[in-house]
Amino acid sequence: MTERRDPTLRSAERRWIGTAVHDFPWLHLGLGLTGNALFVVGSVMFFWDSVKTLGIWMFVLGSLGMFLGSLGELLVRVEQRRRGTQK
Repeated sequence: MTERRDPTLRSAERRWIGTAVHDFPWLHLGLGLTGNALFVVGSVMFFWDSVKTLGIWMFVLGSLGMFLGSLGELLVRVEQRRRGTQK
């Protein structure tokens, strides 16, 4: 038997996420910029064997930061469209 969730709870969860996304768009920008910096520095570190492992991790973390920043920006735009406040 499947358990049904309370629709008001789901609506409240959506409002909380929407509010967080709408109120903190700078967070997504910061994640993206930090990710870009780690990505570039990590990529350059591939040239030297002594720091290649650190470069790999910076590359991976930078890629993750860029992805999360882009995903957050997408959520901001979706929330703005939902609220009718799209620029």
